[in-house]
Amino acid sequence: MKHPESYRDQEVIVLGLAKSGVQVAKVLHSYGAVVTVNDQKDRDQCPEAGELESLGISVICGGHPDNLVHPGISLLVKNPGIPYRVQPIQKALELGIEVVTEVEVAYHICNAPIIGITGSNGKTTTTTWVGQMLEEVGMRPIVAGNIGTPLCEAAQNADSGNWMVTELSSFQLKGTEKFRPRVGCLLNLAETHLDYHGGMEDYVSSKAKMFANMGEGDTAVLNWDDSYCRELVPYIKAKLLPFSTNEELVEGVYVSPPFIPDVEDSLSRKIVYRDEHGQITDIIPVEEVGIPGRFNIANAAAACAISIAAGAPADRLSGPLSSFRGVEHRLEYVMNLQGVAFYNNSKATNSKATTMALTSFHEPIVLIAGGLDRGSDYMELMSVLSERVKAIVVLGQSAQKIAKVAEMAGLKHIVVVDNEEDAANTLRSAVKEAAAAAEPGDIVLLSPACASWDMFTSYEERGRIFKEAVHNL
Repeated sequence: MKHPESYRDQEVIVLGLAKSGVQVAKVLHSYGAVVTVNDQKDRDQCPEAGELESLGISVICGGHPDNLVHPGISLLVKNPGIPYRVQPIQKALELGIEVVTEVEVAYHICNAPIIGITGSNGKTTTTTWVGQMLEEVGMRPIVAGNIGTPLCEAAQNADSGNWMVTELSSFQLKGTEKFRPRVGCLLNLAETHLDYHGGMEDYVSSKAKMFANMGEGDTAVLNWDDSYCRELVPYIKAKLLPFSTNEELVEGVYVSPPFIPDVEDSLSRKIVYRDEHGQITDIIPVEEVGIPGRFNIANAAAACAISIAAGAPADRLSGPLSSFRGVEHRLEYVMNLQGVAFYNNSKATNSKATTMALTSFHEPIVLIAGGLDRGSDYMELMSVLSERVKAIVVLGQSAQKIAKVAEMAGLKHIVVVDNEEDAANTLRSAVKEAAAAAEPGDIVLLSPACASWDMFTSYEERGRIFKEAVHNL
């Protein structure tokens, strides 16, 4: 269908309440659409229903009626996390009804140019950094999307003088058709969310939809150190602006001199930008970047490239780079207790993210890991466990798998925490075990390499309970 010219009097289904569902329902209703919101949860679990009904929006809770989707429906907007296999979506697709996420709707109503940022790891840190950089140079950014504020809500309030800085997941991007950001960035790709996507091919193609409609006047920012990203280059019609920590670029943002992968050294480095004419601008010395870890240097380079692509001067980006102290649950410093530093990296929901966290420190590490078992063998962790970890405490569905990899890595101190009836108490026990294994000068790091849903409602809840447990030691 046409967006948004033909919303008026068109029947639209919003599948799934939550924050994004509520906001897109309100937006579509404000454009004159006849909106029905459907959620499989019971009515008493849908506190938002009353507010929507007071606006004249129909709400159906407690399941998906057989007659919900019919030929008279013009559009179905799904919550990103709802799998495509559910009956209403399958029926809509069979009937040729357009199925999208709120990102598509937001794009069509947004008067501001959009920056889209996606990747397996580092999205929130990079998005936050870009927002701060554009704020620094007076470009009036609005930060939204998967990072917090629903994109539809932000888009409705944006004007042509703003920049919409959006964090986007593969779930959100999979449900787009015409979405076209002015600047699109792919940070990296790793095996994750394969239970939703069914395999790497669908996961990569969903991320790549960021670039599908981009062309002249747009800029694609790519991680030149990531093989998956480089493989997309032939299919991208927008101008390319790469970033790298391992290679000097003909044009782009890079670390000079480059890091040597998997090798530690003490060379003095800086992040620089080389423009299309070969002119080099120094941005910031690496040691002045406000958060630790080589992967955060890559995030910093990406944020610089994105901001430069949007029009920010390269020589004015150092302030936000040095003052930024990170985002909650992402290598977040908690406290120092009797010489042991505790870090919360609950957002590490895959092996690559945990590997990146472990390589951020030089001190001995006591690692707390484990969570939802999505079928990974966790063998990717073996070398970094051997090199960086002195002891490991594991919990959750994947505990035995990760313990086996730790044993293969040669770790002698491996503690498997039995799952208690109360998940919070299980994590508290893990914190106590980790603290007991640590000595002054060590780091205790929560970096699970797994999603949280076997025990907690979210990685945020897991991280908050970890921090509470640390403060109560």
